[in-house]
Amino acid sequence: MRKIYFNYVASFRGLSKEIWLLALVTFINRAGAMVIPFLSLYLVNALGFTLPQVGWIMTCFGLGSLLGTWIGGKFTDSIGFYKVIISSLFLGGIGFFILQYISTFYGFCIGIFSLILVADAYRPAIFVATETYSKPENTTRSLTLIHLAINLGFSLGPVIGGIIIASISYKALFWIDGITCIIASILLLLLLKPKEISIIDRQLKKVKEGISPYKNKTFLLFVFIMIATGLTFVQYFSVIPLYYERVHGLTEDIIGWILFLNGSLIVIFEMPLISWIERLQISKTMALFWGTVFLASSFAILNLSTWGGILIIGMILLTIGEMISSPFSNAIALEMAPKGRKGNYMGVFSMSYSIAHIVGHNTGMNLVSAFSFKTTWYITSLFLLIIICLILWLNYILKRNEQNKHFL
Repeated sequence: MRKIYFNYVASFRGLSKEIWLLALVTFINRAGAMVIPFLSLYLVNALGFTLPQVGWIMTCFGLGSLLGTWIGGKFTDSIGFYKVIISSLFLGGIGFFILQYISTFYGFCIGIFSLILVADAYRPAIFVATETYSKPENTTRSLTLIHLAINLGFSLGPVIGGIIIASISYKALFWIDGITCIIASILLLLLLKPKEISIIDRQLKKVKEGISPYKNKTFLLFVFIMIATGLTFVQYFSVIPLYYERVHGLTEDIIGWILFLNGSLIVIFEMPLISWIERLQISKTMALFWGTVFLASSFAILNLSTWGGILIIGMILLTIGEMISSPFSNAIALEMAPKGRKGNYMGVFSMSYSIAHIVGHNTGMNLVSAFSFKTTWYITSLFLLIIICLILWLNYILKRNEQNKHFL
């Protein structure tokens, strides 16, 4: 046990204090986003919207995220990640305050679109900031720490949010979400030394290398792979809970604990796992390959048995896949992004998750409606098998490009 403990602690060593600060701010921001997990309940129970109306509001949520990440990437390259992160957090906090006073359907569509547009501009900027404050050999572990902070926030946020709803009200969530966003922005403003950041930003803006992400065919193949895996991943937060309830007869509290397992495993095991994989010295693309294999297995296994324990095994397989895929896919995107265009590239990369949310939930629901849960899991597994082949193709292209660089 002593050796395990020291190995666990060692996996966090070597990261800069700025990375720890960015992780803390990200945790505060994500833990504070307690409105989001309860948004559909709030819309139905508090505002009386119909399910189709909730569906359109969630579409506006996805569209706001899509445009926000694109704009965030553009502004990261033009004005610097520091200003984008501060502005996104502060204005997002104000947005949460305002949203609680909107009660009409069209007003809420506009409100949630605008709020998420501002809030998700944060995403490409935080990737660029993470790379800036990391040594090259620590970039993947730094991204892992940020991913860990996100998951820790998402794990604790719903628990705290549920207590607040039960003891106070839905409205209190909006105030707390807004306050935590503003606190996070103030922390960065006070502790991240803006003058030093402005020098870094100016240096990054002077140098523009490579081509636009929209002309980079290899990068677009990578983004397509990310969209495709995202389409399947989001099923675990929309269709899968429905499967737990209708096929296995689980109640909401049990479903909540199974979903909580995902975040808690990531917090405990992700950093040591990534450190171990890096010591194996396999390529980032092959790490993405194995992560997607675990993701595909998490769906395929659901059809093997009606035993309830298979759901736990499926969630564990999904979590292992996520722990491997997420940090390494972020690192791949950063590596492929040339100097001076990193914000733009990371904006396009982040948009892949937004597209997955816009398309994935509806696709999964329609497949279940047209066929069945069992057929949907077979289709999903087969689809991921095709994506696994595409990842191997991407790995071949990246290896060939690297060899050509050395040759030149």
